[in-house]
Formats: sequence, C-alpha cells, structure tokens
Amino acid sequence: MPKLNEETWPLVLTGVTLAGMVLAAVAHWALPDGPWTQALLGAALLAVYAAGGLPAGARALAALWQERELDIDLLMVIAALAAAAVGAPFEGGVLLTLFSLSTTLEHRAMGRARRAIEALMELRPDRALRRTAEGTEEVPVEDLSPGEVVILRPGARVPVDGVIVEGEGALDESTITGESVPEHKAPGALVFEATVNMHGVLAVEVARPLSESTVARMIALVTEAQAARAPSERFSEWFGQRYTVAVLVGAVLAFAVFLGIGLGWSAALYKAATLLVAASPCAIVISVPAAILSALSVAARGGVLFKGGAALETLARVDSFAFDKTGTLTTGRQEVVDLHCEGDEAAFLARLAGLEAHSEHPIADAIRRAAEARQIAPVTVREARAVPGEGMVGLDDEGMIWAGNARLAARMGAHGEGDALPELVARLHATPQTLVLLGRGAKVLGAVAVEDRQRDTARPGLAALRARGVPTIAMLTGDRRAVAERVAADLGIAAGDVHADLRPEDKVRIVADLAARGRVAFVGDGVNDAAALARADVGIAMGTAGSEVALQAADVALLSEDLGRLAAAHALSRRTARIIRQNLVFAMGAMAVLVITGLFFHLPLPVAVVGHEGGTVLVVLNGLRLLADPIRS
Repeated sequence: MPKLNEETWPLVLTGVTLAGMVLAAVAHWALPDGPWTQALLGAALLAVYAAGGLPAGARALAALWQERELDIDLLMVIAALAAAAVGAPFEGGVLLTLFSLSTTLEHRAMGRARRAIEALMELRPDRALRRTAEGTEEVPVEDLSPGEVVILRPGARVPVDGVIVEGEGALDESTITGESVPEHKAPGALVFEATVNMHGVLAVEVARPLSESTVARMIALVTEAQAARAPSERFSEWFGQRYTVAVLVGAVLAFAVFLGIGLGWSAALYKAATLLVAASPCAIVISVPAAILSALSVAARGGVLFKGGAALETLARVDSFAFDKTGTLTTGRQEVVDLHCEGDEAAFLARLAGLEAHSEHPIADAIRRAAEARQIAPVTVREARAVPGEGMVGLDDEGMIWAGNARLAARMGAHGEGDALPELVARLHATPQTLVLLGRGAKVLGAVAVEDRQRDTARPGLAALRARGVPTIAMLTGDRRAVAERVAADLGIAAGDVHADLRPEDKVRIVADLAARGRVAFVGDGVNDAAALARADVGIAMGTAGSEVALQAADVALLSEDLGRLAAAHALSRRTARIIRQNLVFAMGAMAVLVITGLFFHLPLPVAVVGHEGGTVLVVLNGLRLLADPIRS
C-alpha cells in the first residue's frame, strides 16, 4: 500500500470531500425526507466540513500565526461556517467541496510545471563502466572522480560530464540543449550527463563530479528560478494579501449595512457570506505564477534557462538586441588563412603559438591548431598575461613579446603602417579578416590572418526577431570594422548598428546608450562579455552547456548554439505576457460581475462558489497551455 505523503494527502482529503458531497446531494434531493435521511445528510456534510474545511482552516491559522497574514483559505472557511450558521450547511458544503477540488487541481497543475525539468533526474544513469588496469568494472556513478575514464557503449547514457579521449560518434543531446539532431563528437569534444551515445564505443575522461554536472546545475538553477518572484508575481502576492484583508473587512461592513436596510440576521449573513466568496482574489493571485512556472519549465526543456520570472518578463519588453560577434553570430571556430612574417615561418609560428598557448580565445585556438597541423612545437613563453580587448604579452628566451590587434601594436609603439608595419601587413588591414600581429617592442615580426564563418542559425534567428517587431539589432565586436561589416552585411544588420574596434568597457558604454532608449538585451558568450551582460536589462549567454561561468554570468542561458532558440525564447516570453494579461483581465472581470451581482441583486451562494472556483481553475489551465507549446528553433 502506498504511503501517504504531502502529495497524496490532499488527494485523499479531496476524495473524501467529494464522496461526502455526493452522498449529501443524494440525501438532499433523491431520498425521501425522514430521520434516517436527515442523519445521513448530517453525517455526509460533517465529513465534507471535516475533510474540506479543517485542512483549509489549519493552513489559514498557520499563515495567521507564523506570517501574520490573512489568506484566502480563511475567507473560504468563514464563508462556509457563515452559511452553516444561517441554516444553509448544504451550500457551505458545496463551497468547501469546490474549494478543496480547485485547490488540489491547482497544486497538481503547478506541480506539473515544477516537475517538468526534474524529469531529467530520471534520465541520469545509476551505474557506469569505469576503465581499470585489468579492463572495466561497473561502479555507481557517484563514485566516479575527475580524471577517471569511463567506457560508453552504443545506446548508453553518458553518466557524467566529460571529454572524449578515444573513439567518435553521434550523441543525442536533446535532454540538455533541446537539439533534436544528434551531434557528431570526436576526441577532445565535451559530452554531458544524461545525453545518449547513439553508436560507436567511446572512452570519456570524467571532467567533474556528479554533483557539479550540467544536469545538476540546470536543476539547481531552474529550482532557484521558480522560487524567485517576478515583478508581476510579487505584485499579485502583495495585492492578494492586502485585498484579502479588505474583503474580510468589507464583508463585515456589508453585513452591517444589510442589517441596517432591514434584512434579517440570517439573510444579511447569507448575503455577506456570498459577497465574501464572490470577492475572494484566488484567480488574481494564481493567474501570474501559473503562467510563469509553465513558461520556465517549457523553456528549460527546450534548452533555455531563465534565472527567474523577472528575466522572462523583461525579455518580453525588450526594444533592442545587441550581439557580440565572435562565438555568438559566428561559430567562433577561427581558421588561419594567411601568414606573413620576416624570416622563417616555422620560427614565427612557434613563437606566436607559444604565447597564444596561454589564451582561451577562439583566435588563440586557431593559431595553436595551425601550429599543430604543421607539426611545429610552440616556444616556451613565461609570465604571459592578457591585455583585455587587445591581445597577449609575455616573455620568451629573447625578452618581451606581444601578439594582438592594432591597438596593442600602437601601445607597443608600432604606430606607422608605412614604417613600423611591413607594407604587406598594412595591406592585410584592408581585408575583411581578423589580423593578429606578433611583435617585439616597436618591431612587428609578422602577422596571421584568421577567418570565422557565421553560424547557420544566425540569419534565420535574427530574421525571426525582426519578424516579431524587434526594432533594433546591433553588433558589438572588438574586431576590425572591415571584418564586422562583412559579417553584418551577410546577416542583414544595418551599417549604422555595427560597432567595431571595441574594448570591453566600450561594449558596456554602448549597451548603456541603448538602454537609455529602451530595454536592451545583450547576447554574448557569458565569459568575455560579463560586464556587458551585467549592464544589459537582460544578459543572454549562448552555447553554455558545460560552462559554469557562463551559466552564472547571465539572466538567460541558451544551452545550445542555435540562435533560433533565442527567437523562440523571445516569442515564449511574449506569449507568457499575453496569457498573464488574459488571466488578470478575466479574473478581475469575473470578480467584478460576481461582487456587483452579490451587492445589488440576489446571488445564490452556490453560484458564487461555482463562479469563483471555476474562474480560478480556468486561469490555471490557461497558464498551463504554455506547457503544450514547447520551444523550437
């Protein structure tokens, strides 16, 4: 027999309440009047009041005692007791039954929204094949440590975040990124917990323990987001608490007025109880969180993590999007396409690769790969440090050496393109490629040109944002203007919205300028653009699966590198805002109709109950519609 817990108890009590109400209805309408019928009716209503009223009363008293708050449960219990006091216990029973039923339905529905992301927990494997000196052994996943190697067979789920060290094949990453197309992986590629190895045998080195995996962080972030309050949620909660007090005081005043105009005690109390039910703000209070929680859950399933309802609401009102270029609008997979230097190319590339070995920038990775492809060993460089927005500086066997853009060259005294810079390098500056200069002091030793290609999803993603009425789409990059304008032209970004040759502080300034004209979202990689992400009204980091820094840096994290997900998230935020408006208009309209009818006309208590509870359930169901409309690129 299943144990009763916090989830099953409400179901049992609601079941008892419903059974009691059905039995009371049969005794009230179907059975002949008599002592046994009245006894059956009384017992059935007693069960209804106990199972439906006592839990609500306990919750109301707990809220009053612990939080000094009058809540909606108290209003319902008072109304039911008032109905019983004036000789209408059946109507009070109807109220408690429908209130118990609607409360249980709300909790189940909201629980469904909260549990949507937690379904990932069920996809996490319990066991893993760990490589040993003798072969393999099956161990619990929590026993795996960073540095150990696990073997993935075809069809197996990845037990932890790691890096492929042997083998290659396709992995289904839909549980993490929302991408339906399997991703081909080769040695050196990251793999994430709960994804599926489609075919091939892979050896994966464990990168982090189970407690720090991408799935664990996703669940933690979504749980925090669902606990955080959006501005409209905070307002509805603030309004509901104060309005509940106003309703209770208003019902007492209305009772006094009804007595004053000549209604009898019973009629005045019945009418005041009806007014209490009609004016209760249940639907108003629940209308916002029903939509917000549903949107947060469906977004997480689609690989988009909002850090809370505030980010979701703000994204719906964004007037402009500012995009970083490298790694955001482009793949970030740079390739060296040209090289010019004085003297031996191998020695030049060895020094450049040695300095760039200390950088995590995509351009540095391209230079290292170019050296590896030529089987050139990097020169040892000491005391290397980054110059933000400009390049790298370090010491080799001959002294200080630097590599970076023209700003860093100017800082080092290499000013004149006709004198200090070789003529060939000067010509490269006019090409739409990214240029990396290598120099020692004021002397430029040479340059490499690297090129990046735009993401396949960039053009359709930006087009989708424009189609949804986003008026301004800007590009912010530290790259040269010739490179930026080439990429912008391919993506349909106006030349006036292209900002090139920027330092990190320049990006912050431009985001601030855009914010002065309306709400702005900045989209970047979540690491290099941390300051701009923080300055924007909504900071959005993309391609962040596996990146702790990126997941923490932004208000919204896109786990995949599909810019179509950004447009879909923007559309979801706008749908959520529309549903919240629909819910609030409906809830306030229905309440106004019921209150006016209760004040100036005869409104039977059961009708007020049906209107009140029915409206509450409807706004919850309207919010849950978002769960059936998942994020798609």
